[in-house]
Amino acid sequence: MTSHIEDYALVGDLHTAALIGRDGSVDWLCLPRFDSPACFAALLGDRDAGRWRIAPAGAGAATRRRYADDTLILETEWDTPDGTVRLTDFMPPRGKGADLVRVVEGISGQVRMCVDLTLRFDYGHIVPWVRRVPDGLHAVAGPDAVWVTAPVPLRNEDLATTAEFTVSAGQRVPFVLTHRASHLPEPRPAEPDRALRETRRFWTDWMDGHGYHGRYADAVRRSLLLLKALTYAPTGGIVAAATTSLPEQLGGPRNWDYRFCWLRDATFTLQALLGAGHVAEAKAWREWLLRAVAGDPAELQIMYGLDGTRRLTEETLDWLPGYRGSSPVRIGNAAAGQFQLDVWGEVLDGLHLSRVHGLDATGAAWDVQRALLDYLEGHWQEPDNGLWEVRGPRRHFVHSKVMAWAGLDRMITAVERHGLDGPVDRWRATRSAVHADVCANGYDAGRNTFTQHYGSTEVDAALLLIPRTGFLPYGDSRVTGTVEAIMKDLDHDGFLLRYRPGRDGVDGLPGSEGAFLACTFWLVEALHGIGRTDEATTLFERLLRLRNDVGMLAEEYDPTGGHQLGNTPQAFSLVGLVNAARALDPGSPAAPSAS
Repeated sequence: MTSHIEDYALVGDLHTAALIGRDGSVDWLCLPRFDSPACFAALLGDRDAGRWRIAPAGAGAATRRRYADDTLILETEWDTPDGTVRLTDFMPPRGKGADLVRVVEGISGQVRMCVDLTLRFDYGHIVPWVRRVPDGLHAVAGPDAVWVTAPVPLRNEDLATTAEFTVSAGQRVPFVLTHRASHLPEPRPAEPDRALRETRRFWTDWMDGHGYHGRYADAVRRSLLLLKALTYAPTGGIVAAATTSLPEQLGGPRNWDYRFCWLRDATFTLQALLGAGHVAEAKAWREWLLRAVAGDPAELQIMYGLDGTRRLTEETLDWLPGYRGSSPVRIGNAAAGQFQLDVWGEVLDGLHLSRVHGLDATGAAWDVQRALLDYLEGHWQEPDNGLWEVRGPRRHFVHSKVMAWAGLDRMITAVERHGLDGPVDRWRATRSAVHADVCANGYDAGRNTFTQHYGSTEVDAALLLIPRTGFLPYGDSRVTGTVEAIMKDLDHDGFLLRYRPGRDGVDGLPGSEGAFLACTFWLVEALHGIGRTDEATTLFERLLRLRNDVGMLAEEYDPTGGHQLGNTPQAFSLVGLVNAARALDPGSPAAPSAS
């Protein structure tokens, strides 16, 4: 059976990433990019969908594992009756090809090791043509070619490659998998020892720029490393997660492809990176954002491909059964074509945050922002699909209207404080109109809470962001009432749901889902903001205990089953952790203001 989601660790090279289980199996790897077809897809199927396991003969889960210091070098160790062995996994900085290096090292005694390599391109669909070469094997299927170098004999059996060998104390046995387009010459494979040094140097040098040293420094540092690992270096885009179709409910249909870049994440991500001193990454993300949104504002999408690609056609892979039988497996994402009003505000908010922190602004960037606001002014009164990408009818979602207000507010601030030009009187009038509309139609005075959408009696965890945007201060009684209503109505064993999927007909999908971790981190910030810091701290530290042994968080958590749910590692969850930690810790620098 496939491992639990929290059993996986990640290694990556800022182009793609591999998920490796506690049992030493690489169950997910897309090459050459995050959004490429997987050559190891056992995560969504079984061994026949592709995997690469290295482990002691007859062994199950490892005794322990860890990342080496502030790096993405994974060290997995087994204590066996015959001795102790360590498996070191990493992906060095990208050269002409992508490399996955796996080094078996004897720590004590003599341990019999087994290798099981099953290559399956196109998400487990294509068995490659494999031939032996002097120091390993060469596999080809269409556009993909893989070379595996190994110092031990490899044998082919049942459309897989296996090996057995014994490792003694002090002995090192390295394996290198290298990928390149099949029409290009064979690249030189990584030299394991040199690649290990270079990989260690890359990550430790990057962490030298880290600027947070508060009470939760260890959790923040690991979260930032994982967030960095989700960055696509050639463009600066940050994928929402490294995986597709890990379910929000086991056996349910809420399985989505998250290997794309969401505009909504921009402000949260920029805040986390800038607050921790990682200005270069924040600048690269901002530049990706400006390129992605360029063009007709009416054609703005909620998400784009790693390089700004707009067409993200959704399809299902019916030959894969899905994670623990959770089907369908999807690639692409149809939500890219939805109208989500809040995205215009999110983009303007993110670019404003960049401006506040002194990232170089250009006239062209301001022209883009003016065009986006022109569109927002003309369309803020329309219903939309909301930030949760509901597949039911469009509604007047309160969060969407609040973000329209925020977009106007940031542009007004740019004129007032930064000397940029624009029809500020008209913008002020529209901002006031949006504010009045939300307070009149999106607030339930009887319950003293804002509602999910106009005419609804339900709440939505996104309402916790109202004071974060500056729409109302934390001290406003309507904010306190909304926080309390959300805690009452959306509680799931002390964590938060996004909303109640089965109510109000808003969702458009069957089934349920787990507690949404980013929303619960928002609750931490909201509780702190309304003066209930002890509760916020208790909740935050409970959330920290949901991370796995190497600091990874998926999108959701199932309190009943005690397991993580959804795609992993989830950038939204990691960013939520970083921002909540910085809000709580009085010894850290003040969190960047959105105003």
